[in-house]
Amino acid sequence: MPEILITLGDPAGIGPEIIDTALASGKLPEGFDFRVIGDRLAGTPGHPTKKSACAALESLVEAADRLRMTDAAALVTGPVSKEALQAVGFRFPGQTEFFADALGVKEYGMLLTGPRLTVGLATIHTAIAEVPKLLTRESIFTIGTLTARFLRQRGNENPRIAVCGLNPHAGENGAFGSEEIIIVSPAIKLLNQTGLADFSGPHVPDAIFRDASRGKYDAVLAMYHDQGLIPLKLLDFDEAVNVTLGLPKPRTSPDHGTAYAIAGKNLANSASMLTAIRLACELAGAKA
Repeated sequence: MPEILITLGDPAGIGPEIIDTALASGKLPEGFDFRVIGDRLAGTPGHPTKKSACAALESLVEAADRLRMTDAAALVTGPVSKEALQAVGFRFPGQTEFFADALGVKEYGMLLTGPRLTVGLATIHTAIAEVPKLLTRESIFTIGTLTARFLRQRGNENPRIAVCGLNPHAGENGAFGSEEIIIVSPAIKLLNQTGLADFSGPHVPDAIFRDASRGKYDAVLAMYHDQGLIPLKLLDFDEAVNVTLGLPKPRTSPDHGTAYAIAGKNLANSASMLTAIRLACELAGAKA
C-alpha cells in the first residue's frame, strides 16, 4: 500500500489539529497508508518555543530521509514558522528550497493551486529588491515547463498558461521597464517551442488573474511571490495547496501558516490540509 508521509509542522501551531481532522474526515482516498512524522508533545498550542521549532526541523529532516531511503510515495508538510526554524539553524528561505536541496534537485519550482487559480512562481522567497536580478529567461522557462507538466500529469493534455509581465502594464513597450522585452518575451518563445502547453504573454499583471479565474487560462506564471499569491489567496485561501515541482516524489502542503493565535482553540479550518493530502495521493497515483 503506498505510504503518504505527513509532517506535523510546528507542534505549537495548528498543524497537529488540522492533520487529525483531515485524517478523521472520511474524505481521503482509500488504498493509502498515512504516516505522521513529528513530536506533538514538543509544543503547547499557541506557545511556540525553541523546543517546538527544533521538533519541526527534526520532522523535516526525517521526512527527507524517508523520501530518499524508503518507498514512501509522497509527502505532505504541516505549517512551520520560517523565522522560528531559522533561529534554530535552518539555513533555507522555506521548505521548498530545503527539500530541493535534500533530494539533490537543481530545477524545481513552487506552485499553488486551488479551485479557481493555479499559479507558478518564477522567483520564490526573496526580497522584492532582488527580484529583477534573479528573474531570468531560464527561471521562467523552468517554472513554465514544470507547471505545464504538472497540469498534464493531472489530465490536461493542452494546457493554456498565461505569463505575467514584471512591471505595471507589462512594461508598456519599455515605458515602465525593459524586463518584458529582454527576459519575459524570449522565455515565452522558448517555452512554446517545447510543445508542452500554449504559453501567452507577457500579460498585464493586474488583469490576467481575473481572466484565469474565469477559465480562460489553466495557470498563470507570476514573476514574484506576492504577485501570484495575493490573488490566489484572495480567491482560494481555504482550499489552495502548495506544491513543490521537480522533486522525484510529490510534496504538497496547505497554503497557510502556523496560526499560533488560534492553535488549540478548535477554530482552525482543515480544508487546505485535507486538499493537500488528497492532491498528494492523486499525484502519487499518477506517478505510479
